[in-house]
Amino acid sequence: MRFLFGDCAFDAEARALTRAGRRVDLSPKAVELLRALVAARPRALSKAELHDLLWPETFVSDTSLAQVVTELRKALGDRPREPRYVRTIHRLGYAFCGEAREAGAPPGRNPAPPGCSLLAGAREVPLYEGENLLGRTPESVVRLPTEQASRRHARVVVTCGRAVLEDLGSKNGTFLNGHRLGGSVALADGDRIAIGRTVLVFSAAPVDGTTRTESSA
Repeated sequence: MRFLFGDCAFDAEARALTRAGRRVDLSPKAVELLRALVAARPRALSKAELHDLLWPETFVSDTSLAQVVTELRKALGDRPREPRYVRTIHRLGYAFCGEAREAGAPPGRNPAPPGCSLLAGAREVPLYEGENLLGRTPESVVRLPTEQASRRHARVVVTCGRAVLEDLGSKNGTFLNGHRLGGSVALADGDRIAIGRTVLVFSAAPVDGTTRTESSA
């Protein structure tokens, strides 16, 4: 599951954190701490719970936990006295206090028809009615943590089962089936979208009478 909060995006499955579109290195303990706090939000986790999670069957002092918390706060750009994400609960433990949402469930968004998705390697990313961003911004349906991608690089707009790809003025361009995109193009099943070294394959349920058309920029 992927979570968005502030300018951060955390992919719990991939154990990856980005901040303002840039990858942030975390130790395995810090990753586990963030996973636990986000999953339990807004409930606070006691120091005992966190010790059992991070150091099972091993005795460590409270200093070890405090060091991992400090590492995590630094990675998130958080401050102990003015916490946005990790709050200290006096004599108890810690809690995630920020507003976080699952990237797969944008508020107020309706899913596109079944089968309307992007394939990123072995991962299938469902699309939603309306705008689906591609780029480095955490709000992207497919986040591209590469300098070859702009924050808002391109978008796929889905309307009534029809998907249209549009480049958003990116510096390095968006390529569709090997050709640089010059305008807005209706996507067909199996189309390959390339942004930098990332290749996404569009998948769609068959739509009767649909053929590709191209509109002006």
